[in-house]
Amino acid sequence: MDHTAHQTHGAAHNHAGPGEHHGGQAGASWGTAAKATVHCLTGCAIGEILGMVIGTALMWGNVSTMILAVTLAFVFGYSFTLLAVRRAGLDFRTALKVALAADTVSIAIMELVDNGIIALTPGAMDAHLGDGLFWAALLGGFAVAFLITTPVNKWMIGRGKGHAVVHAYH
Repeated sequence: MDHTAHQTHGAAHNHAGPGEHHGGQAGASWGTAAKATVHCLTGCAIGEILGMVIGTALMWGNVSTMILAVTLAFVFGYSFTLLAVRRAGLDFRTALKVALAADTVSIAIMELVDNGIIALTPGAMDAHLGDGLFWAALLGGFAVAFLITTPVNKWMIGRGKGHAVVHAYH
């Protein structure tokens, strides 16, 4: 019997009372939430920038480039967690389940916010990689995405969801 799947459930479950987290603290700390958000944002940023560079180099249109960038953001975001929990000894299938559970909501919010800001910034969609407007919109989008996603991650971690699942393997 494969007990690693049970470890995932056990890692997300604690015996604290309602609204409590490890050690009797209410919810998760802002520091823990910020670290989880930075972890996700790093993978998202690498994937998104790589997608923008590839799409631009291949002279793709805005929609195709954005689809590639978002896809790579999810791939890199998941891969960071996947590699970390694989190093902790989980088999690939279980590690993939942990990565999907830990990162999906966080990455989705970041990508919606970041790409929404880029799309709504006048001229940003048509700016080139060498333009300051492109980088200002992209980095500004990442900053706003961080500010919006951190409280969501705090709420999820405090309830044993999201990155709380990964913390058992560090």
